[in-house]
Amino acid sequence: MDAIELQRTYLDLTTPHVADAILRLGMPIRQAPASVRPIWEDTHVVGRARPSRHVGSVDVFLEAFEQSEPGDVLVVDNAGRDDEACVGDLVTLEARLAGLAGIVIWGLHRDSRELRDIRLPVFSQGTLPGGPQRLDAQEPDALTAARFGIHTVTADDFVLGDDDGVLFLPLDRAAEIAALATTIRDTERHQAARMNLGTSFREQARFTEFLAARDRDGTTFRQHLRSIGGAIEE
Repeated sequence: MDAIELQRTYLDLTTPHVADAILRLGMPIRQAPASVRPIWEDTHVVGRARPSRHVGSVDVFLEAFEQSEPGDVLVVDNAGRDDEACVGDLVTLEARLAGLAGIVIWGLHRDSRELRDIRLPVFSQGTLPGGPQRLDAQEPDALTAARFGIHTVTADDFVLGDDDGVLFLPLDRAAEIAALATTIRDTERHQAARMNLGTSFREQARFTEFLAARDRDGTTFRQHLRSIGGAIEE
């Protein structure tokens, strides 16, 4: 799935819709730590991952942009450090000029006012005024694999981020994930519309039937929901 198709397919899908789809498909949910947040509300980004492991200098990001394609998302591995900001306004401006869709950082950013003006979606663990005071050796795979929390992200992945957080997903299953997430989204919207018109979720989920089935044969609520085409937990 190319960048344009990713944008079109995931435009109206949230990370919770997609996380539920991943769970239902039996795939591991690879998500950024909860501390990784967008720097402004109502943010949505999707694009192929462009890994970059920071070693104290911005040249690794510039090299990543040399290899990037429009619509990519820069995935910055700064090992979750809280003693330096590794992305600021100039890197973000350069990312926008290179056609990237956004930046997600396992670490900190700075120049918050300028980043809000630039309006390229940026996710990070927070802000800090000071930049790096170190320069480490660049590892051979610094531009092919980024660690992000407990996960490893490569160009075989794509990134989906919004106000609820960031997911890393296999690019070769993007269509399958989106199809199921769309079904989940539409089901939930239908249920919410009925609730707004006065039909409780307990009625829609036939909760009394569930309680009887649970007591009779140990049916779980998820199994019951699947049997009636409902959604809420996944």
